[in-house]
Amino acid sequence: MVWAPEGGPAGSTLQTLRELGSGPRGLTEDEAERRLVRHGANTLPGRRPAGRLRRFGRGLRDPFTAVLLCLGLVSAALASWGTACVITVLVTVSCALRTAGEHRADRAAAALRELIATTATVRRRPAPDAPAVHRELPVDELVPGDVVLLGPGDLVPADLRLLRATGLTVHEAALTGESAPVDKRVPDLAAGAGALRAAGGTGGAPALRVLPGGGGDVAPALASATPTASAVPSGSGSYSGSGSGSDSASTSTSRSAPASAPGPAHLCYQGSSVVSGTATGVVVATGGATRLSGALPGAGRGGRERRTSPFDRSVNGIAWTLVRFMLLTAPLVLLAGALLRGRGMETLPFAVAVAVGLTPEMLPVVVTAALARGAAALARGGEVIVRRLPALHDLGAVDVLCVDKTGTLTQDRPVLDRAVDGDGADAPDVLHWAAVNALWTLQLAEPPVPDALDEAVLDAAGDAVLDASEEYEGVAALPCAPGRPLSTAVVRRAGDPRFALAGTHLLVVKGAPEEVLERCALDAPERERLLRRAGALAADGLRVLAVARAERPARAHGTYGPADEHGLEFTGFVALRDAVAPTAAEALAVLADRGVEVKVLTGDHPGTAARVCRELGLSPGEVVTGERLDALADEELAPLAARTTVFARCAPEHKARVVRALRAGGRTAGFLGDGVNDLAALREADVGVCPLAGVDVAREAADVVLASKDLTALDRAVVAGRRSTGNISAYLRITLSSNLGNVVAMLVAGLLLPFLPMLPAQVLVQNLFFDAAQLALAFDRPADAVLRRPARLRPRDLLRFVTVFGVLNAAADVATFAVLTLSHGGAEEAFHAGWFTENLLTQAMVMLLLRAQGRRGVPGPVRLATTALAVVGLLLPLSPLGPVLSMAGLPALSYGLLAGVLALYGVGLAVARRCYEASAAAAA
Repeated sequence: MVWAPEGGPAGSTLQTLRELGSGPRGLTEDEAERRLVRHGANTLPGRRPAGRLRRFGRGLRDPFTAVLLCLGLVSAALASWGTACVITVLVTVSCALRTAGEHRADRAAAALRELIATTATVRRRPAPDAPAVHRELPVDELVPGDVVLLGPGDLVPADLRLLRATGLTVHEAALTGESAPVDKRVPDLAAGAGALRAAGGTGGAPALRVLPGGGGDVAPALASATPTASAVPSGSGSYSGSGSGSDSASTSTSRSAPASAPGPAHLCYQGSSVVSGTATGVVVATGGATRLSGALPGAGRGGRERRTSPFDRSVNGIAWTLVRFMLLTAPLVLLAGALLRGRGMETLPFAVAVAVGLTPEMLPVVVTAALARGAAALARGGEVIVRRLPALHDLGAVDVLCVDKTGTLTQDRPVLDRAVDGDGADAPDVLHWAAVNALWTLQLAEPPVPDALDEAVLDAAGDAVLDASEEYEGVAALPCAPGRPLSTAVVRRAGDPRFALAGTHLLVVKGAPEEVLERCALDAPERERLLRRAGALAADGLRVLAVARAERPARAHGTYGPADEHGLEFTGFVALRDAVAPTAAEALAVLADRGVEVKVLTGDHPGTAARVCRELGLSPGEVVTGERLDALADEELAPLAARTTVFARCAPEHKARVVRALRAGGRTAGFLGDGVNDLAALREADVGVCPLAGVDVAREAADVVLASKDLTALDRAVVAGRRSTGNISAYLRITLSSNLGNVVAMLVAGLLLPFLPMLPAQVLVQNLFFDAAQLALAFDRPADAVLRRPARLRPRDLLRFVTVFGVLNAAADVATFAVLTLSHGGAEEAFHAGWFTENLLTQAMVMLLLRAQGRRGVPGPVRLATTALAVVGLLLPLSPLGPVLSMAGLPALSYGLLAGVLALYGVGLAVARRCYEASAAAAA
């Protein structure tokens, strides 16, 4: 039975190992193999990829596909085998294309996952009596009881209980949303340190003895103590009261509650990463038993809880509108034929043909081809993987994008903003002394693991660091530690002959303002003034460190400890800020130009989030915190979410509520997240986006996977989605307006003519050629106007367009009827041939003129398709197939009259389109 990490007490290391049946030397290879069989692979229980047959079956549930299948069954029942066969081919091609596209996306996503490091350093024994050896093993082969070694930059491969730790800080943002690293330590040793302090010890940091020679070599005074987390500087969250990006803006040492409470200090969870330090830990949970797999209900099962997406809603709305129209049209044809012409059931095949003519048979094929083409283009660049093809449409329809701050807008590393004295004036010497502290703290720590704040100070100091290293020699260091948010470097001037008891050493202290100021020789009013100054800097979203120094008599063989950090001379403050991502400002501007509003949902401090937004040109306005969200009902949150740009101190449920409120307000919302704490929001969003480096369950829940957490790549995906949606929308406008015009014309002709205006076989052949030509629209180039605003299939707008241009098409058809009747005296075969030719020519004209507003040039596939359509319309009635289809050739006069009708129709189309576009622009 796997030891439960959540319930396990911070007991002794020996007790933990005994419960796991392991030891410091790790498991034997044989025992590890047995446990692997018993517990299974160390992989998260993800969604099992659907097989091709299952994907194909899902495609049949598409509304248009279902309508086509029903029409195919009716055609088969009426022995219209040609219609039935064509419908079967269309359905098969559509489902096959969709299946291939989604299968290709899953394969590409799996290939990207292989780029992530999947090994861990494990201590195992070949045999019970053999010495332990370190091995690099695939992460999925880890079992409970394995002893794992961690170093800076490592991903925690499973849930671990620490056996020993040296300056360990871990990034748990994927689990908690907290951007600052968390200190991890072994409780046994922490308890020992407490006993030491009670006995008059060093009080939280190991006392360091100055070794003879004054060099940088230092050794803990307690030689018997195992190195603890205080042996090296911790990560960027060490100075907990410094106004860091994830802490309170005040200068109090107490930290605000993180977005999601971190786990116990002696546990490291799968999905986190090591920022600094080293550690050894024993695996206590793997696979589905880890905290990562059960962070949220359903998280361990991976896949996204399927909701109706904007694409589904749009297509369903269009489909059911057409279904209602079809259900009304077919009975009308039968009724008119029975009452006016006495044809009765002999009109049924024609009624079915009319229904087929109204249906955009190629819609599933065109939709799948357009989306698959866009997804394939993104995948070829290796930047974006679309895991669900309709998500590409949803991405193009997004008008509000919710992102976190860390790693998306910022680089998750601090940079120096300013160095000031106590009055707020620029003070280069403050940066100088901060660099001295950072330089020698890093060099004298064991081991020398860089601290993010120290690195930022050294980067800002630049060449002055070399001068400091030549001017001073390091003597000792008191690094920061859990409960100790400051560090001290003890230095002496290089070449100082007074070294020994007669000389002096300089203590340079840097850390949380309240801690440093408490150790300075200041009166109470001055200390309060300086604290207010630090608080003002922190409230501006800066991470604030105070710098102080003091001279002490040199100690040849003594030790320096926290007791020496008193009576300091205050030097000034250094303020640091989060480094913004280099492409973030440009990407935000581009998204704004495309009509996508960006909202920041972060677990960080409000001041930090607001400052980052200002630096990137994003107006933060009023920052809303998670506490305020808790006090609001859902109906109150919707208007607040619509007008707010930055939400800070957000827990996972807050992010999900904000996304849900935006959707309730009629917005199409996307969410970019990479952690377990983002799962709820990923599921609530219309389209969930996750970077490749995100945790497994977040990637499985997302619709789109980015190779990097870069908004520039996301913008390209948005453009691809809008391009695909623009082509789909063009197809729907063209085919539905043409089909509606034909159906209205058929009804009118059926009432006026003594014969059927077009035979079922002729309707079928005409639809086949028109549908095949319209497949070229999947390869069209949308106008720039389509790419500048969110693109969505809106049934109401489409219905208005189809009504206007369908009536215009019907008028052209009725004019054609009049011309054919007058020029041929109503000959049936000539009438069929004339209308067949006119229909295909008008449809080719519609494809050219109604593609989209503002387009320049006609791409090759569309030009070829329309030319072929016109050629077929002119030549097929004259070919040997004409008599087979009951069509005869036309005299030259008829062609001249038809040319006149087509010319008038083209002018009418151009004028109507211009008026329609002007009306749409005015409405917008």
